[in-house]
Amino acid sequence: MMRRRTTLLTSCTALTLALGATACGGEPVSAGGGAKTLGGQTVTVAGVWSGTEQHNFQKVLDAFSAKTGAKTQFISTGDNVSTVVGSKIEGGNAPDVVMIPQVGVLQQFAQNGWLTPLSATTEKSVDAGYAPVWKKYGSVDSTLYGLYFKAAHKSTVWYSPDAFTQAGVDSPSSFDDMLKAGHTLSDSGLAAFSVGGQDGWTLTDWFENVYLSQAGPEKYDALATHKIKWTDPSVVQALTTLGKLFKDKELLAGGQKEALNTDFPGSVEKVFGPKPDAGMVYEGDFVAAVAHDQFGKTIGKDADFFPFPAVGGGKAPVVSGGDAAVVLKDGKNAKAGMALLEYLATAEASEIWAKAGGYLSPNKDLPLGSYSDDVARATAKSLVDAGDSVRFDMSDQAPAAFGGTKGVGEWKLLQDFLRDPSNPKNTAAKLEDAAARAYKN
Repeated sequence: MMRRRTTLLTSCTALTLALGATACGGEPVSAGGGAKTLGGQTVTVAGVWSGTEQHNFQKVLDAFSAKTGAKTQFISTGDNVSTVVGSKIEGGNAPDVVMIPQVGVLQQFAQNGWLTPLSATTEKSVDAGYAPVWKKYGSVDSTLYGLYFKAAHKSTVWYSPDAFTQAGVDSPSSFDDMLKAGHTLSDSGLAAFSVGGQDGWTLTDWFENVYLSQAGPEKYDALATHKIKWTDPSVVQALTTLGKLFKDKELLAGGQKEALNTDFPGSVEKVFGPKPDAGMVYEGDFVAAVAHDQFGKTIGKDADFFPFPAVGGGKAPVVSGGDAAVVLKDGKNAKAGMALLEYLATAEASEIWAKAGGYLSPNKDLPLGSYSDDVARATAKSLVDAGDSVRFDMSDQAPAAFGGTKGVGEWKLLQDFLRDPSNPKNTAAKLEDAAARAYKN
């Protein structure tokens, strides 16, 4: 059973954009006149972000500091957020706030008794501005622990419009048509896809889009909670479909070996960098930030996307992900950490990153005009309009040992499958063995 903290935070007064954040206990964190009551305190925030994402999040943290007087320190954990944060907690050096990218890790932290329930102020903001599904994914045993500050639309395939024009191909509407378009690109002298296989999470995203479209949402939900086994025929079928891409040397830039040596930023560079090797790269909306910030591409002109196409007669998938902010009860400045979450729950905070680019918010109160370009606005509208029909990234719902740890579990086994996609049934069996150990059922 999941352990649940029984002591809830006291209710806070309502948060308004005009007055800024309000801390629990009735003390104003900042007021319109610039009152700063957290001066001298430092909020330590840990998260997976680095590079452009970390830089843009720092703008949000700086705005919080300007409002409250609190200093902030961001610690980049890399992909193994659960391991890094767990070590810090055990060492008595817990951060105040953690941005958790996996539902399974959030649940693990709550089970371990590491989290503080979010304040009434934050919960009120979530109830008013978010579709219920986001509160569901941030809660454990009906207690809200996580605020989804940043979301990802993970059903987007990014491409070079120039490469498509030169090859004479259009945006495909089915998976088979996408592979056909890829072969046409290959015939024109440019590989179809750049795959960042060095990062296992990119491969889980590939699988999830194929699976959701091909198997349907009910099967997807069942597999995400391990109510059906990974040896189910639907899993083998999805792996077989994905294997068509992985084993086709004409479709993969540099073949399987190079794909396994390419990380996510490198996969974007192979399409939008100075020396393109491929015409398409599948990943979430955050591809746009890398293409724009690192390679100077104009989004919508030099870099564009089409929705991940329908597979095998199913519906086009809409897979999402997100980073949930949580407050650790062992942090040295938990009060200031809670104030930060109250600020992150506002449209004001989201607008800062939205204007910088490479960001989506599930907060429907954020005006679409805040986004930096038409493509981002269209993607954000798609995500918000989908409401409760969005399916959260499956690997992010799994226990970290299976779905969220580098070098083991699903990440490692799908890398092995990319290396040799000849036996989907065997891969499914290995996935089931790893899942059974992690889910303990």
